[in-house]
Amino acid sequence: MSRLKIAFAGTPEFARVALEAIAAAGHDIVLVLSQPDRPAGRGMKLQASPVKQCAVANGWPVAQPRSLRLDGKYPDEAATGRDALLQAQPDVMVVAAYGLILPQWVLDLPVHGCLNIHASLLPRWRGAAPIHRAIEAGDAETGITIMQMDAGLDTGDMLLREAVDIGSDNTARLHDRLAELGGRMIVEALANLGGLTCTPQPAEGVTYANKVEKHEALIDWAQPADAIVRRIRAFDPFPGANSPLDGETIKLWTAHAVPAGAPAAPGTILAVDDTGVAVVAGDSGVLLTELQRPGGKRLPVADFLRGFDLKPGQAFG
Repeated sequence: MSRLKIAFAGTPEFARVALEAIAAAGHDIVLVLSQPDRPAGRGMKLQASPVKQCAVANGWPVAQPRSLRLDGKYPDEAATGRDALLQAQPDVMVVAAYGLILPQWVLDLPVHGCLNIHASLLPRWRGAAPIHRAIEAGDAETGITIMQMDAGLDTGDMLLREAVDIGSDNTARLHDRLAELGGRMIVEALANLGGLTCTPQPAEGVTYANKVEKHEALIDWAQPADAIVRRIRAFDPFPGANSPLDGETIKLWTAHAVPAGAPAAPGTILAVDDTGVAVVAGDSGVLLTELQRPGGKRLPVADFLRGFDLKPGQAFG
């Protein structure tokens, strides 16, 4: 298909990569929707999303309604969003990690409807945190699904689907790989718009990727070592797996499973040296190799131990 008028709805870095790929492919970005500016950083100053920053830098029009529901909590803002979309007259809307539910009037407005870039192999991991949950669950692979949106939560027909191996990636590395893949795949979908086969999602294999909450980052050392290591990888960079030790909350960034060594209660430190801190888990052990104190930096274990004296027999909470 030739040059298209694109409305784009997205908020974080994952979406920004796709937005730039669409623009680089020669399409016209006629409107960008993104979440309102949020307080961020130590000063908690209002900060624009990566998608809005990209739009402003390129001179694309931006709308930031708190809702698009005309009968919802912010009807005036929804009406403003509607007016902006009607004025833009997009051929298609592309949605990536926008963070707002699209009501039916939005889905129906573009000529070719709304396409979603979802970071999983649907129907597995519908919902807010598919990358985190795939790693946490120990999935061998995940991927990108380009979907024709409907009114459900990630339930629309699939247009394109491509898998990648997760390997030993944490969420940060896997996010970047999937963001790049999503950008390439949405450009492919737009180039073939109208000629792609719509495949309904199977009824079997549906799982939901619930939003990650900060309290989930607290490590339960009674869990199996592999589960603990997966959680540490899944919660890097947010919210950062952690565990209390001697009155401080220590962030745990890199780890791998090791044999248990001597029997001891879960959370007990068995050995400490420049290669790692060996901790008892529910079935074996976990070797921590990158840690962080409150207010400090992420450090390799050898550097961490220069400022924090750990000894065998101490225990994480």
